[in-house]
Amino acid sequence: MRRLEGKRAIVTGGGAGIGRAIAQRLADEGARVLVADLDADAAGTVAAELGGDARGHRVDVTSEDDVAALVAAAVEAWGGLDVMVNNAGIGVAGPVTETSGEDWARIMAVNLTGTFHGMKAAIPAMRESGGGSVVNIASVAAVVGVKDRAAYSASKGGIYALTRAAALDHIEEGVRINCVCPGTVDTPWIGRITAGYEDPADARAQMQARQPHGRFVAPEEIAAMVAYLAADEAGSVIGAAMIVDGGLTAR
Repeated sequence: MRRLEGKRAIVTGGGAGIGRAIAQRLADEGARVLVADLDADAAGTVAAELGGDARGHRVDVTSEDDVAALVAAAVEAWGGLDVMVNNAGIGVAGPVTETSGEDWARIMAVNLTGTFHGMKAAIPAMRESGGGSVVNIASVAAVVGVKDRAAYSASKGGIYALTRAAALDHIEEGVRINCVCPGTVDTPWIGRITAGYEDPADARAQMQARQPHGRFVAPEEIAAMVAYLAADEAGSVIGAAMIVDGGLTAR
């Protein structure tokens, strides 16, 4: 029995990396998936790969209207919403003193405000559907310090705090809200971050070396945790931060 058979799900940032792996896993578990991404072509490509009743949808998560329209599209297509994965995110490297105001504002708009928009639109739809599961993608940077990730850490820490607060606000409505805190995941984002260093190959090697289990976390490992949180078997997991980091925060 597939754990998400018949569930209706949205995955933001689903066009690549962790989001793509999440969309694939949810579909494999039986969910109908609306793959949402700022890159409409990428969203459509992933939806086509999933097949079945999967759909692609362009969304700018910094726009409340865009995200409201995204949720409305899922409800119109499938009659409701059961799973919302707020995965869309960006990162910039640098300490506070070397982070521009523009970069700070952008990362907060996408990572933290984008998650807020997703929850604000999805929770009422889930309430109308009899309940559901919201999974926010945070980071280990939300719970431990990570060098040269000041703005990113702040945005992900906000997601962690928002998850816990909202979980208590909506528990009686049958809406479970949790977050996943990935360690260093091998995605195209790693390439974009390391490209800004003098020696990108060395920067990548250092990022991998900080993982106690000696490798990057695979996107599929994050997807497996999201699938669990989305499933009914996680019915008592509420307001949790599930860490998938290869032992990084165990030190």
